[in-house]
Amino acid sequence: MSLDVPTDVLVAAERGELDDAQFVAVVRDSLPYAWQVIGAAAEDLSERPAAPFGEHEVPPPDEQARGQLLRALASNAIRGALERHFGVVLAFQNCHRVAAFKPEAVDSTIYREFISPRGQVLNQSPELRDC
Repeated sequence: MSLDVPTDVLVAAERGELDDAQFVAVVRDSLPYAWQVIGAAAEDLSERPAAPFGEHEVPPPDEQARGQLLRALASNAIRGALERHFGVVLAFQNCHRVAAFKPEAVDSTIYREFISPRGQVLNQSPELRDC
């Protein structure tokens, strides 16, 4: 899934004048499902300040949605822009489990457990094998 880049944004990028707000708007408009998932994880974190992280654990409804989420989290530029926009550090285990951590939590045990090979293995299930 590629981003839908409006002409004015492309021109700004060609001139070296692309800013984060323009890029984030392109991501929001091009990858609405991914935007919703990451926004939900960030909102979950903000609504539960004592929680170690916010998360979204609902499998994508279809392959297009799954593709959007994978595109957003696999691209360094997109992921970084989303992290800056929402003020979180994202962690991703599979096609449906996205977590939003406070930036200061990156050095925490819970973050290291979430991103560990053990955490990845423990979050697997047969019904998610194809994600």
